[in-house]
Amino acid sequence: MNTTEEFLRHIDSLHREKGIDREQLIESIETALVSAARKRYPNIEELRVRIDRESGIIRLMDGDIPFDEMDPAAFGRIAAQTARQVMIQRIREAESDVVYEEFIARVGTIVNGVIQRVERGTVICNIGKSDGILPRQEQIPSENYRPNERIRAYVTQVRKKGNKVIIILSRTHPDLVRELFELEVPEIYEHIVEIKGLVREPGYRTKIAVTSSDSRVDAVGACVGVRGSRIRNIVEELGGEKIDIVRWNESPEMFIRNALSPSEIDHIEFDRNNQRARVIVPDDQLSLAIGRKGQNVRLSSRLTGWNLDIMTINQHSQWREKGRQEIASLPGVGEAMINNMFIAGFESFRDIMELGIERLMEIKGIGEKKAQEIYNFAVEGYRKRIEQDTKELTEAKDKKPAAAAGVVEGE
Repeated sequence: MNTTEEFLRHIDSLHREKGIDREQLIESIETALVSAARKRYPNIEELRVRIDRESGIIRLMDGDIPFDEMDPAAFGRIAAQTARQVMIQRIREAESDVVYEEFIARVGTIVNGVIQRVERGTVICNIGKSDGILPRQEQIPSENYRPNERIRAYVTQVRKKGNKVIIILSRTHPDLVRELFELEVPEIYEHIVEIKGLVREPGYRTKIAVTSSDSRVDAVGACVGVRGSRIRNIVEELGGEKIDIVRWNESPEMFIRNALSPSEIDHIEFDRNNQRARVIVPDDQLSLAIGRKGQNVRLSSRLTGWNLDIMTINQHSQWREKGRQEIASLPGVGEAMINNMFIAGFESFRDIMELGIERLMEIKGIGEKKAQEIYNFAVEGYRKRIEQDTKELTEAKDKKPAAAAGVVEGE
């Protein structure tokens, strides 16, 4: 094999190993050789180098006119070093472009990798042609990351910094769960089952709402899998994170009931102007509906898009009675107007403050002056109620340690 053939073989090898376009490689080498040749031919203004793509012969050009063939070995050490530096720089730039183009297309997808090291809480992962960065804020709190462990992560961002490509990964992004469901549930990938909503508190709990476009396919059953096989794989991948699969429904009431399942719900009252829903549950269902540290109701609110207030039947009765007393205390308001206000959604001072004067004026018998008077009275009454509630809460907290100390002494 002659020198030119070997030269082309090295180019082809580099093309395959680095994934860099062959023409781009040759152009980079031509640029590098011009830097070297210029030291030998300083007087040629339009000095160019042309490498024959078939034979590998290197020709020196003055503009478009060839005047010599080039043997890189004939150049001095400094010229050769110059050419080498330029070529390495161009190849690194080309490599960087290849990596960037590959991973910019993978933003919003899952990649597999191997943990290389952990630096000040940031996890560095090898994900193929490049390293990915898993920042501390994108890590699941309950997970430990060790070198040489395999990891799956969601690509959130790809950007270039000089010749470096920075790939940001996440284990906390909600769409990581979405992508895992697409991988595990063929019906989602085939668009038979659709994910209508997904909310997540990473490491603790996820709620996902699904529906089916085919009446023969049960959306929840498809996501769970035979004997829970599909959902089990996803839960294991997320380190035991609890996942609630909720059946989506276009009816807000049914959707909220499904989201708060398995808690039983007595009834739901809607304030559609403020996108608020009051969920009334039996006394023994309150803690189940709210969930640990309010997690169930918090995620259900985000999933359904409704601000959910949970209260027991007894609390609701007391609340309504208290609200009715507040409305009844309004100056110059008779029984008929009280009923009209209740029908219009004014059940407490807080409702008056939230709905405002213009909504009050829509009620028969209430003009602008009367509405302003009612509104001012409600604001002042609400302020006094908050002060009273705060006082009672403070007194209760002050009594609690003493009571607790008494129990200890009794034991």
